[in-house]
Amino acid sequence: MKLTETTKSIKVKNITRSWHLVDLRNKVLGRVVPGITEKLQGKHKASYVDYLDSGDYVVAINAKYIVLTGRKSKTKTYTQYSGYPGGLKIESFSELIKKNPKKIIERAVSGMLPKNKFRTDRLRRLYIFEDNEHTFKDKFNKS
Repeated sequence: MKLTETTKSIKVKNITRSWHLVDLRNKVLGRVVPGITEKLQGKHKASYVDYLDSGDYVVAINAKYIVLTGRKSKTKTYTQYSGYPGGLKIESFSELIKKNPKKIIERAVSGMLPKNKFRTDRLRRLYIFEDNEHTFKDKFNKS
């Protein structure tokens, strides 16, 4: 009698999280965000299972140099509605890139992550910096 071979899934205590550095300088927003979400979810790992949060940490630098294609840099708007009369806030991409470029990346990544119980934990593992300087240099210089 031959026993069936099954794949054993990873346990929570065996999850290892690595660090990834993503440079956003002159990168198209819609092209780079899927790679970030893949790393945050852990889909690039062979041990990925959808019912465990096995994703990694992602540090994104140079957020203020992100690029949109076509006319979107002039026409794209971000809306936020409080639910109250007169509570609609509309900001254009060009305003937001000057004021808070981190929010652009954060909203794009949040929109691509699955809407489930792991979403906030995954977003907490995303660190976005406007310039080249970041506080996690020790995580990448292990050689």
